Amino acid sequence: MKTQVAIVGSGPSGLLLGHLLRAAGIDCVIVERQGRAHVESRIRAGVLETVTTDLMHRLGISARMDAEGLIEDGFNLADGERLIRIDIKALTGRHVMVYGQTELTRDLIAAAPERGLKILFEAKDVALHGVDGDRPAVSCEIDGESLDIEADFIAGCDGFHGPSRKVIVAAGHAREYEREYPFGWLGILADVPPCHPELIYSNDPCGFALASMRSATRSRYYIQVSLTEKVEDWPEDRLWDELARRFDPISQHGVARGPALEMSIAPLRSYVFETMRHGRLFLAGDAAHIVPPTGAKGLNLAASDVAYLADALIAHYRSADDRLLTLYEARALARIWKAERFSWYLTKLMHRFPGEGAFEHRMQTAELDYVAGSQAMQKAIAENYVGLPL
Repeated sequence: MKTQVAIVGSGPSGLLLGHLLRAAGIDCVIVERQGRAHVESRIRAGVLETVTTDLMHRLGISARMDAEGLIEDGFNLADGERLIRIDIKALTGRHVMVYGQTELTRDLIAAAPERGLKILFEAKDVALHGVDGDRPAVSCEIDGESLDIEADFIAGCDGFHGPSRKVIVAAGHAREYEREYPFGWLGILADVPPCHPELIYSNDPCGFALASMRSATRSRYYIQVSLTEKVEDWPEDRLWDELARRFDPISQHGVARGPALEMSIAPLRSYVFETMRHGRLFLAGDAAHIVPPTGAKGLNLAASDVAYLADALIAHYRSADDRLLTLYEARALARIWKAERFSWYLTKLMHRFPGEGAFEHRMQTAELDYVAGSQAMQKAIAENYVGLPL
């Protein structure tokens, strides 16, 4: 098979890139190692910046998102029983949207056939070849048969564990930076109404907690846990009791309980792989960076990567102009590091770190006091939360 751009991975970054290229008349194919049902069932983020919703509108694949997504004009930081509201709309003139990554992925996959976007699911043994030459290729196995896909360029949108970044590491060109945090998030998803109309990030003496939602009838909660704890240590009743203790005093409706649709513990890390281009291979999304979920930046950073990369590839094919391809890495990294900084800041502000004592806790309280009384500080937080401009 021959194509202009071979895309590895059918997460949001790969799907968005594929649709943007097809809308510009560029031939591309997506290779995905998992089956469609698995891809469409992955539970991920739910807060969309305007950069992400703008891309969906640009593609004309926003009808369900516009109908079902929840417009959020603000969010809240809680210090004990004190609620500090960050009024995004008043401070920036913009808003965020709550719409699950699962739903966005389903919309993009459903629109693929009519847009001529080919997705090869259940591709086994995916490997990249010749990325530093003129004709790179992706090899895989589909339904027991070997397939080689020759392309002009390869986009590695295959996440943290995919093969794309490993090709660059093996070539000795890796520049990477990492910070692992000494705790994780225990999350529960349930079909119950949210306890509050806006998200609440809570700094509690027992650690961080988050009250969020996926829709008006589906809630997502998290609490900070140590890396030694397991989901089995937290029966549903124990988790609901802890969430009620933290959020009933500060939320509008109190925590409603229901059977868990999903429970899991996710470790937190900050990670940047700065070599986002090697030859004719370009990385985007989680293949190049991981952010703590505190700042709601993971999916949105993937979208901004793709916006830069799609514009660069379109300029290459339309006018033989490679300036944006040359600038892709620098443009993407400038936004990535700012998002990493904001996610790191909120993580430090709202979590209790092992080994830290009364002084560090007083610093958190002093910072939250400053945020509560400073419109300038609230505006800085709001600007970062809603998403810095491309």
